[in-house]
Amino acid sequence: MINKFSFTADTAGERIDALLARNVENLSRSAAQRLLEQGDVLVNGSVVRKNYKSALGDEISVTLPQAEEVELVAQNIPLDVVFEDEDVIVINKSRGMVVHPAPGHSDGTLVNALLYHCGDSLSGIGGEKRPGIVHRIDMDTSGLLIVAKNDFSHRFLSDQLSDHSLSRVYEAIVYGRIREDKGTVNAPIGRHPVDRKRMAIVERGGREAVTHYEVIARYNGFTHIRCRLETGRTHQIRVHMEKLGHPLLGDMVYGRKRAEKGLEGQCLHARELKFIHPRSGEEVHLKTDLPEYFQNILAKLGEPQN
Repeated sequence: MINKFSFTADTAGERIDALLARNVENLSRSAAQRLLEQGDVLVNGSVVRKNYKSALGDEISVTLPQAEEVELVAQNIPLDVVFEDEDVIVINKSRGMVVHPAPGHSDGTLVNALLYHCGDSLSGIGGEKRPGIVHRIDMDTSGLLIVAKNDFSHRFLSDQLSDHSLSRVYEAIVYGRIREDKGTVNAPIGRHPVDRKRMAIVERGGREAVTHYEVIARYNGFTHIRCRLETGRTHQIRVHMEKLGHPLLGDMVYGRKRAEKGLEGQCLHARELKFIHPRSGEEVHLKTDLPEYFQNILAKLGEPQN
């Protein structure tokens, strides 16, 4: 059966591969480029080159390949391990690494790396393709991610996610100067009613979502912020900051539709993680340095102008 997807361009001047990646669920930009090269993308009924730039209202049709079941394999991919014992492993995930296999990303994921590093000692609760994964962060988000090595730990950590006792603190750079030194966004999040790849503020049927933010430094046209999640919805910080009128720098889905400061993909780093260890009952508090890409952006912004 042929799998087709169609949509209407909502921007003008956006590269077609970026537009496809933004509108077609689980389609990466590189996968979009392959579809373009194969002639599987039509714009207003005609094949276009991969550097085609959209016109507002373009009718775009995509023929997607049939999904194939992929056997998970262990791959010797370097991991930045921040904490590890017999129950838990915490990874400082690099920007650009996909957490678990999905269409367009059949290997080279964090799960492939964990299978090599941990062998059979991963919880099975997350399912065959997500062994040990307690929570996830987006491909272009860097930072701390906790993985359970057994089912007991997985349940214990999942309960902490549910009751908000597992604390996650992020840092981000957003567009504009936020006036308030701190604040809270309390707005329910659900799947966007039209755009399958986006989440949105959904008053009816959305799930509770609470983000606390505070300003670290203000720059000319940008603000460096710290965010603490009270809940963990998909794209929560990205959606909530868009609601405030301060989308994340580099966010091609919820922010500006063009690369800026040399960054494609949101400038967002999961910097701190605090949890109760499932076996010892002791609090574990971990913190990473800001990654190189984040520090380079701060350097480009110049001196703070608080």
